[in-house]
Amino acid sequence: MWLFLAALVGLWLLCRWYLERQIVENLTEKYIFITGCDSGFGKQLARQLDARGLWVLAACLTPEGAEQLEKVTSDRLKTTLLDVTNTENVAATTEWVKTCVGNKGLWGLVNNAAINYPVAPNEWLKKEDFAKVLEVNLLGLIDVTLHMLPLVRRARGRVVNLSSAVGRLAAPGGGYCLSKFAVEAFSDTLRRELSPFGIRTSIIEPGGFATNMLNNPDQHLKGVFNKIPPHVKEFYGQPYLDAYYKYICTLVKLSSKNFRLVTNCIEHALTARYPRTRYSAGWDAKFFFLPVSYLPTAITDYILSIPLPKPAQAV
Repeated sequence: MWLFLAALVGLWLLCRWYLERQIVENLTEKYIFITGCDSGFGKQLARQLDARGLWVLAACLTPEGAEQLEKVTSDRLKTTLLDVTNTENVAATTEWVKTCVGNKGLWGLVNNAAINYPVAPNEWLKKEDFAKVLEVNLLGLIDVTLHMLPLVRRARGRVVNLSSAVGRLAAPGGGYCLSKFAVEAFSDTLRRELSPFGIRTSIIEPGGFATNMLNNPDQHLKGVFNKIPPHVKEFYGQPYLDAYYKYICTLVKLSSKNFRLVTNCIEHALTARYPRTRYSAGWDAKFFFLPVSYLPTAITDYILSIPLPKPAQAV
């Protein structure tokens, strides 16, 4: 019985290995649009796809980011400035993409632009703190997708959305986890809606990576601490605040610098004939966040509470 099951699993893995190595034809004729290319995953992916010979349309937030990317890539790569929270800017960028791709359409849309901070226990934050993150990570992603979909449909192409391992297992508090859970939901519905048109939708779920989103934790955390109402500080206590600060700084230090673990997943989603629905990138995503997300809630809560002491006035 066990031998039979092992044979079935082995056969399934072999078939999956074979199918996932089938590559889309005429890649050098295809256009990929990527948001958030100033640094991190977006910059690495733009360089990676450019080196492979695809036509890359890279959207950067700043002129400096666009200039730096152009210096390290070929003439095939084109840059534009895009603030995903500005609908007029998104519409104008869509027209620019339409001019670039012509009748070929857009083969790949990669929604990568995102912000992280402020990160803190929810009670320490204000509504505006959540809105700031959701405006970029969720509403900006949706706005770009809705504008670009006609171009993707013309090419019967791909949509790749950058979610996160904390889009499955929320930790810590703040708008980032909320936005990534929502990206998962949007991507799931989008996948089913677009499948009849021949469009594939994939979700990338990275673990902890040392992108620019994690720069200057001191500045961000101190800014949050300074805004905490006095009565809230009293309930949590200074030892808890100090421990939380060390907890976030430790997460930043442990973050991987190997961006290729993520960009290789995105590249596969764009170039494979049979892309996966979800990609877990990073050892922490594969062997901590994903397994722990399936544990009973009481066990999950205990594991995630280990790094922090009890608040001063906890029952």
